[in-house]
Amino acid sequence: MAGEQGAGPLVGLRVVNLSNSLIGAYAGQFLADYGAEVMLVEPPGGHALRGQAGWPAWSRGSKSIELDLRDRADATVVARLAARSDVLLETFRPGVAERLGLGYDALGAANARLVYASATAFGRSGPLAALKGYEGVVMSKIGACDQFGAMVTRAGPAFPSVNYCSWSTAQLALQGIMTALIERTRSGLGQRVDVNMVHAIAAHDTWNWMIRTMALRYSDAFATTPSIDPATEVPMTWLAYTLVIALSADGRWLQFSQAAPKLFKAWLEAMGLDTPDWEGAWDDEDISRRAAFLERAFEIVRSRTVLEWTEVFDRRPDVFAEVYRSGKELLSHPQLLFDERVAEVEQPGLGKIRQPAPMVQLDPTPGRADGPVPGLNEHDSELRALARQAPDVPTDGPRPGDLAMPLAGVTVLELGTFFAGPFGATVLTDLGARVIKIEQLDGDPIRFQVPIPEIGGVKVLQGKQSVALDINTQEGQELVRRLVKRCDMVLQTFRKGVAMRVGLDEASLRRINPGIVYHTATGFGADGPYAHRPAFAPTIGAGSGMARRNIGDAVPEGPDLTMDQIRDGSNRLRIANLTVGHADGFSALGVATGLLLGLLSRELGQGAQSVHTTMLATLSHVLSDVMVDYPNRPPLVKPDPGLYGLGACYRLYETADGWVFLAIATDREWASFTGVMNDPTLIRKRYADGAGRQAHQAELAEALGHLFRERTALEWEELMTAADVACVAVTPGPSHEVLMDPQGLAWQAGLVTEVTHPLFDDHSRLTPLVQFSRSATRTDPAPRIGEHTEAVLKELGLSDERIARLVEQEVAGVV
Repeated sequence: MAGEQGAGPLVGLRVVNLSNSLIGAYAGQFLADYGAEVMLVEPPGGHALRGQAGWPAWSRGSKSIELDLRDRADATVVARLAARSDVLLETFRPGVAERLGLGYDALGAANARLVYASATAFGRSGPLAALKGYEGVVMSKIGACDQFGAMVTRAGPAFPSVNYCSWSTAQLALQGIMTALIERTRSGLGQRVDVNMVHAIAAHDTWNWMIRTMALRYSDAFATTPSIDPATEVPMTWLAYTLVIALSADGRWLQFSQAAPKLFKAWLEAMGLDTPDWEGAWDDEDISRRAAFLERAFEIVRSRTVLEWTEVFDRRPDVFAEVYRSGKELLSHPQLLFDERVAEVEQPGLGKIRQPAPMVQLDPTPGRADGPVPGLNEHDSELRALARQAPDVPTDGPRPGDLAMPLAGVTVLELGTFFAGPFGATVLTDLGARVIKIEQLDGDPIRFQVPIPEIGGVKVLQGKQSVALDINTQEGQELVRRLVKRCDMVLQTFRKGVAMRVGLDEASLRRINPGIVYHTATGFGADGPYAHRPAFAPTIGAGSGMARRNIGDAVPEGPDLTMDQIRDGSNRLRIANLTVGHADGFSALGVATGLLLGLLSRELGQGAQSVHTTMLATLSHVLSDVMVDYPNRPPLVKPDPGLYGLGACYRLYETADGWVFLAIATDREWASFTGVMNDPTLIRKRYADGAGRQAHQAELAEALGHLFRERTALEWEELMTAADVACVAVTPGPSHEVLMDPQGLAWQAGLVTEVTHPLFDDHSRLTPLVQFSRSATRTDPAPRIGEHTEAVLKELGLSDERIARLVEQEVAGVV
C-alpha cells in the first residue's frame, strides 16, 4: 500500500466515493491530491456540483462512473468495487445505503478490511436524523442563522454563504478514515466511521459554551452581556478593542490583530493611544468613554492608506492588520505565492486553472493538484472491468475487536498556544492519543482570554497532559528534548524563528528522534513575507475573504464612508468574521487532518514526514468554490443583498410567526413541494425545471414570500417534513445555547456528554467528533496548569528532589 517516493502518501489506496454532496467533494479532492485512487460514483445526469465554479478543484484526480444506485445491477457494480477497495464514503441519510443494499453490514461482510465512512446531518439517531443534510437546514436548526442576523440591518436571521458545516464535516470524515486506516495496520480489519454536520460546526466554538455554563451555574455572580450594546452599538467586550476593524484612508477595511497583552500594548503605542487620557478606556464601564476611544481609533486608522499602514507594520512587527479581501483576491496573497500554495494547471477543455495547492504540505511525498478533471462516466469501462475482477482482499466479515482506542500508543508533543493549532491535537486525544502539552509556567494564554480565569482553555485543553516548563531556559529545553525521544509526533505553532531560537526546530529534534512526524502549524507560514505577523481567527477570516464571502456587498467600502457607516460596518463585519464558525475552527480541524495524514503516511511506509499547515492556506480550501479561476468559469452563486440566501429555492422566508429555511435542489423536490403548497401560482411551466426557476428567481421568491406568511414556521416544518421536503423552522440562537439545551437535538442525538473538571466540577462537552463501530473513544476533561508535570518528569527518571529544585528555580511548575 505504500506510496512512491515523491508521490502522494496514499498511492495504492482505493476509495469509492458515493457522495453527491459538497462533503464528499471536499473529501474526495483531498484523498485524490495525496495519491489515492478515488472512484466517484455519479448519479444519472452527473454530480449535483458539476455545474459549479469549484468543480475542477473538487473533482481533480477522481475517476468518474455514472450509476443509478436504485438499479440492482448498478448497485452490484458498487458492491463489487467496494469489495476491492480500502475506503467507501457515503453521505446518505440514515438507512438509505442499507435500503440500496450498500450498507456497512453488507459491504463489510464481503471485505473485512473496508473502512466505511458515513457522514450525516444530525447523526444516526434523534428527532432530526431524517432531515435532508443541506448546509442551510443544519445552520437554521442549531440557531446559527439567527445568530448571523446581526450581519443585516433588517429584522430576522441571515444566511452565511461560507460552507461551515460541509467543509468541517469533510475534515471529520477524513480524520475518521485515516484513523481507521492507521488502526487497520495493527488489526488488519476495517470498520465503520460515523461523523455528522452538527458535531462539525460545534467543534468551532472556543469558549462560549463554557461561559454559558458558568453564567447559568452562578447566575447571581455572573451574567452574559451582548457583545455590542444595543442602544449605542458600542462593543462591550475587551476582544472587540484588541481586534479593531476600521477603514483606511483609501477605503479598505482593515482587521487588526492584537489579542495578546504584549501585542495590544504595541498597538496602543503605534496608534498614539498609550496616553493617560485613554488608559483603560476599552474596559471602562462608562460606555461613552469606550465609544470615544473607538471613534478616535477609527480616525487614526483613517489617517493612513493601506500602503502607509504596511510601512508601520514593517517597522513594528507586533502590530498588524489584514485587508478584508473579497472574491478570489486570496489567490494573489504574497504569502500563498511565496509558499507555492497556489497551483496553475492546464486542463483539457478548461484552459489554465489557478486553484489551491494541496492543503497539507508534506515532505517527501507532497501530493499534487494536477489530477485531471474527469468527464462524466469517463472511466466506465475501466471501473466496470475492475468490478469484474476477483477481490484481492480478505472476504471474511468484520469481527468484534477489543474496543481499544484507535490511536492508543501514539504520543504527541504539543508546543503551541491558543486554539487554531492546539485544538487539532485535542481531536486526537478523544481517539486515544496521548498529548503532552508543554505550557509556560503561567499557562497557555487562552486560559485567561475571557473574564473568568481558566474558562477560555477548557475545550482546547481537554484530554491533554499539562507539563509546565520554561522553554526559554536550557534545562527546560533539555527536558523537552528528552520527551521528544518518546514521541511519535511534534506539533508546534510558533511564529517565525522561535523554534530555532529555543532549539526545538525540526532539524534539532530529528537528530534526537529521526522517526517523529514534525507538524508546523502557523497562521501565515513558517517563512516568507507574512511569517512574522500575528495571526488570530479574525485576521485570517479577513485576509482570506471568508468574512466578505458571508456578508457580500451588504457592507460598503470606500474612502467616502461616514463615521456612522464605519461604526456600523465595523460591527457587522465582526459578525461576518467571528460568529458560529471562524478561521480558528477551520484551521484546527485542518491541523487534525494534517497530523493524521503525517501519521498514516509513516504507517504506510513513507517514513517520518515534515508536515506543514497554515491557517491562510486552509481557508483557501474552505473557500475553494471562490478560489478557482479559469477561462469561462461559471458565475459564482452569491447571496442576495438582504442575505436571505442563494436563490428563491435556497433561502430564508418569513412566516406568520417566525422564519423558515427552504432548500430545494432537484425537480423531484420541487414537485413534492408544490404538491404540499397546492397553489396555482407555483404550478407554472416556467417553474417546472431548475433552469426555469433560476431564470425567474425574483418573481418566484416574491410569490413564495407571500405564501409562507400564511402559516407559522412550525406548521410549515411539519407539513414539509411529512412530504420529505427540506423546509425547517429557524431556531432562535445563539447556537451554543441550542446545543447545550438538555432537551435539545444535541443531547437527544448523543452528541453531548458530561465530564468532571478539576476546577469547575461537572460540565457538558461534545462527545468525540468521530465514532467507530469497533474502536473505542474517550471524553476527558481539561487539566490544570502543570497538573502532569511531576508525573511526566518522573517518567524521564527525575527524582523528587530534582523536580523540587526545578520548581524552585522556576524552570518547572506543578500543582
